Amino acid sequence: MYAGSIPTLPLAIALLAVGFCVGVAGSFFGVGGAFLVTPALNILGFPMAYAIGTDLAHMTGKSIIASIRHRRLGHIDFRAGALLLAGTLPGVKFGAMSVMKLEKIGATELVVRLTYIVVLTLIGGLVLRESLRANRGYQRERHRALLVRRFRIPPLVSLSASNIKSISIWGIILLGFATGFLASFLGVGGGFIRMPALIYLIGMPTRLAIGTDLIEVVFSGAFGTYLYAHEGRVDVIAALVMLMGASVGSHLGTLATRYVESGRIRLYFAITILCTALAVTAKQLGMRSVSAGILLTLGIALVAPILYGLFKGIRDERTACPEKELEAT
Repeated sequence: MYAGSIPTLPLAIALLAVGFCVGVAGSFFGVGGAFLVTPALNILGFPMAYAIGTDLAHMTGKSIIASIRHRRLGHIDFRAGALLLAGTLPGVKFGAMSVMKLEKIGATELVVRLTYIVVLTLIGGLVLRESLRANRGYQRERHRALLVRRFRIPPLVSLSASNIKSISIWGIILLGFATGFLASFLGVGGGFIRMPALIYLIGMPTRLAIGTDLIEVVFSGAFGTYLYAHEGRVDVIAALVMLMGASVGSHLGTLATRYVESGRIRLYFAITILCTALAVTAKQLGMRSVSAGILLTLGIALVAPILYGLFKGIRDERTACPEKELEAT
């Protein structure tokens, strides 16, 4: 299978399935889920540069819709978003340039996969540790936020929407650059890195962190898509096919958050990240069938309990309604 042409029926079905699973997982976890897509596309046969560019295009479409929802709910800190963007766009440009240079020397597959393995393992391990120490989460969040607030290089700015009175502009811009680079270099929205950073390093409330991150994903994804499309590294048809599956999955994933315990969300998220790192490792070792099997198993194991919790919650809700009506009479 190769990117850049009309997908065959088996590939189209696989792309729909990837979009659906990422839609469910992304909406359920509160991040884009793009960290799953680039490895999945690469395992399906897309060259790494095509996988990154196509993922950025697919991710941008999803984020626009989600950002509109969060804007209506007032879950966006626009001042923080503007400062992040000042670092994000140069980071996206630098990341795309790095991938193109690596492609010229034939090192894209190796370097990007190894970066994925390291980043996903570190993030997955940290999230897993946090989920297992949930009872100490608030103290850790305050401690990390204070560390960044002590980064007192002027000028300082207040983020009134996030109730942050004083923080260095340079700290926010550097965070934007780092996540913008990773977004473009790995073909992700950066949400699985940026959102925890906004919460733990800056001290932003979780809902505002999610909404602000999504606004960043729209701009970084659109800019990254343009840069990769300019190099002919975006498969628009594949991106649209994945969006079709993601539109359905996103709706179900959002509903599921009403019925599944919040403590399990972080645990599922950590396991997903670590299993994705394992799949990328298998691909790098030349075990493509093993890698594909891990992703397939991960998709089923990830989506099944989420959808089970959703449908069980709906069923229990409907069962309880008649009982409540009888009690009222």
